[in-house]
Order: sequence, then structure tokens, then C-alpha cells
Amino acid sequence: MNIKRVIMLGDVVGEPGLAALEKQLPRMIQKYEADFVTVNGENAAEGFGISETTLNRMLAAGADVVTSGNHVWEKREFWPILRNEKRVLRPANYPADVAGRGWITIEKNGVSYLVINLQGRKLMTPIDCPFRTFDAIFNADEARSAAQSATVVLVDFHAETTHEKEALAFYLDGRAAVIAGTHTHVQTADNRILPKGSAYITDLGMTGVTDSVIGMDTGICVERSKKYVLYHMECAQGTASAQGIVVEINVETGKAVKIERVNQ
Repeated sequence: MNIKRVIMLGDVVGEPGLAALEKQLPRMIQKYEADFVTVNGENAAEGFGISETTLNRMLAAGADVVTSGNHVWEKREFWPILRNEKRVLRPANYPADVAGRGWITIEKNGVSYLVINLQGRKLMTPIDCPFRTFDAIFNADEARSAAQSATVVLVDFHAETTHEKEALAFYLDGRAAVIAGTHTHVQTADNRILPKGSAYITDLGMTGVTDSVIGMDTGICVERSKKYVLYHMECAQGTASAQGIVVEINVETGKAVKIERVNQ
């Protein structure tokens, strides 16, 4: 059985998250003998969006692909990089004529990894259907031809509700090796292998300061919630951790055989 190990890490939040990523990800890659890494970076630049500098730091730390979500549009100066740098993704179900792309196939050590970034619609912007978007990508000629040679399909589903995340997971079960939720920044304890062989977790968590409100300053967040005044959010300061999953995948079948939560 040809087993590959994949690490998927949750949303990097600001400078503390970047520092934690740079410290912990190389250790994780060595410890788990990881073959491929995805990192959600949509909050890497001061808590909102991605910059060229933060993208380069995430790639240098060991990410093969940087995924994102609704905050990827925050830094307009980053849009040209979205157009030109294939290793950073925006959700695929945004309109086709916006900057960037939502999926990529990367060949690494004889295995093709198809990474698809999707965004939910419940309690979020009502963009195109993530279910149908996955089908269109998965059935596309380029993806299908890659799938004929040991493809591992990884999905980052950036969504708000557990309902929508679990529904998509069961819809994709058996077609994707991993369906990992992002966006809520709180690591869930429901990591499991679904009936048809897909690894799933509702949320990877975040790479940021855990003694915080989703990586942000607790005092500001309390005041925003008490008064409903949109005070400017700032990243929390303190000890940060890197949260996510390690998944063992049988590349001969494209199915997961083991999923483990990590929090370092």
C-alpha cells in the first residue's frame, strides 16, 4: 500500500500565526514525514487578507499550496499576485472573471495532488454553489486526466455552518481524500473517516494566538459584541499554536486511512 501523508493547517492569523507557522511547520513535516502541505492564509496579513510578503513566508515555511476564503480580497494590491501565483488559491465558486483561481494540480514525488478551495453560502456571501463547482472541477478534462495517475484530492471548504460543511463532506465522500473545513478558527473534535473513505474535520482551527477571540484581541472583541460598534479588529498577542490535521492516504485508491488532529 502506497501511503502519503498530508498536513493541512488552519487559518494563519497575523504575525503571531506566521511566527508559529515558521517555527512549527518544519517540525511537523519532519515528525510526520509529510509529503504535501496546505495552509489557509487568508488572515495572514495583520489579520485580514494576504500580502506578497506573508505569502512568501508561508511558502518558505513549507506550504505547497496556500488556500484562502472570503478575506482574500482585503488587500487590493495582492490581486495581481492572485492572478499570477498559482500556488495561492481563492475559493473556486467566485465568478470566473475575478482574480485568481480556485484549484490547482501539483505533481510531487510521482503523485498528483488536486487541491480545491471552496466557500460556503450559509451566513456568507451567496456566491455560486460549492457542490456544483466541485463537480465541474472534478469532471474537467485537466483534472480527470490527472486523476488517472494517482491523484490525491484535497478540499478546503471555507464555510460558516457545521450543517453545510458536513453536507458537502458526505456529497464528496469517496471522491476527495480529505474535506477540511476552515473559517471559524476553532478546531473541532470530529475528525473521522467517512463511509466511502474520505477524511473529514469540520474545522482545522487556526494558526494563531489561542488565548484570544478567534485570534483577535479579546478586549476589542468583547466591546464589539457588547456595543455592536465595529471597532477596528487587531490581532491578539501571546503564545500562538499551529492547528490542523495529518492524514494518511492510500494513493492507489485515493482514500484516507487515518486522520489525526495536530495542535502545536
